[in-house]
Amino acid sequence: MTDRNRRKFLQNSATGIAGAALTPISISAASQDRVAGTNRRLRVGLIGCGGQGSGDLRAMLRTGNVQCVALCDVDDQQAANTAKSVENGFNQKPELMTRDFRRVLDRKDIDIVIVGTPDHWHALPTVMACQAGKDVYVEKPLSLTIGEGRVMVDVARRYNRVVQMGTQQRSSTHYAEALDFLRSGKLGNIRLVKTWAYQDWMGDIPKLPDEQPPASVDYDMWLGPAPKRAFNRNRFHFNFRWFYDYSGGLMTDWGAHMIDVANWGMGVKAPKAAASVGGKFGLLESAEETPDTQQAIWEFDNYTMIWEHATAIGRGPYDRDHGVAFHGNNGVLVVDRGGWEVFPETVTKKRKKSYRMAGEPRSGGGGDMHFNHVKNFLDCVESRKRPNSDVEIGHNSMIACHLANIAFRTKRRVNWDVENEKVIGDPEAQKMVSKEYRAPWKLSEMVSKN
Repeated sequence: MTDRNRRKFLQNSATGIAGAALTPISISAASQDRVAGTNRRLRVGLIGCGGQGSGDLRAMLRTGNVQCVALCDVDDQQAANTAKSVENGFNQKPELMTRDFRRVLDRKDIDIVIVGTPDHWHALPTVMACQAGKDVYVEKPLSLTIGEGRVMVDVARRYNRVVQMGTQQRSSTHYAEALDFLRSGKLGNIRLVKTWAYQDWMGDIPKLPDEQPPASVDYDMWLGPAPKRAFNRNRFHFNFRWFYDYSGGLMTDWGAHMIDVANWGMGVKAPKAAASVGGKFGLLESAEETPDTQQAIWEFDNYTMIWEHATAIGRGPYDRDHGVAFHGNNGVLVVDRGGWEVFPETVTKKRKKSYRMAGEPRSGGGGDMHFNHVKNFLDCVESRKRPNSDVEIGHNSMIACHLANIAFRTKRRVNWDVENEKVIGDPEAQKMVSKEYRAPWKLSEMVSKN
């Protein structure tokens, strides 16, 4: 098969895939080497050379058993900066520099693909990489919609690929210790879980006029499956997070982390219902589309969960700018990236207040959870075990985030069929479970579930 025909095959397989039509692709020679247990370097291609994608690549290269083969970015400057960093820091020079991620997937000798693109570009490269026999480290949030996430899980399973979402708390020792304490039963029945992110470093975004995209950028490729719009720097690179065409605001950006911890601790898949309110209350003139202040509440069988976020201010619950709090009858466990602690609950009898349990002083933190998370992925590439943030774990954690945004945008409670992954009794909300792609891109396998 020629390179041109192979690229066409890969594109067609992602632009018109249906369950019965998918057939396994033969295992590459590199994969056979891995199965046979040969001790060799894993070869990686990076798709999306922004800050997070480049950080993931550097962490992989630090292990000493990874070779950077290819860099892909629609912005030539970002690719050049990453290439320089790889050469200076690790004495490696990528063999391929491209704007088109399909050229990375063409390489039969690549074992691993990092997807560090904006959120609206997470699903397609991940799906196509799995079809091409690659394992995938994909940044959070896993998907732009619930429908995309389900496709990513199904394709990863069909092709037996290792797919890890970049929620590094799952590879943190102190998060694991905190949740072990939670499961000990000492807190009593958990009746409420709080999750939050107050990001004081995320400030106002001044409104800017549309303009021509830089010559060094393939803007049409950057848009990809998103609606056609004029180029605006406010919607490009980091700030894409604040526009629903490409992301879900802080609800999905940091909710992907904190709600994942809540799911992990409570051992659940998804809520039965969601409601959400908020708006642009703090940064009234900001260009961002998503709310700078938002609260959400989810219903589970035996407890409720709350989310709150705010940009440009930092004093969240328990005076922490992010975290998860598990409220039990006897005490409250609070965990964030810096550590964990337990506050004893109180009881008042005959006007005398006492504590229901002994507290736990703040402990944990330290260590490089991001490096540990990347290392866990690489270990699983070799062992073929499922990683700490397996694609299905990532998908399940994103369901609550996406449902909250659907509830916020429709301005009503959304009821959810957890088993079948469908909105109950609300066709308008159900339409938002998936998203129509701009031609020629298509992920038609969504219809199998939605």
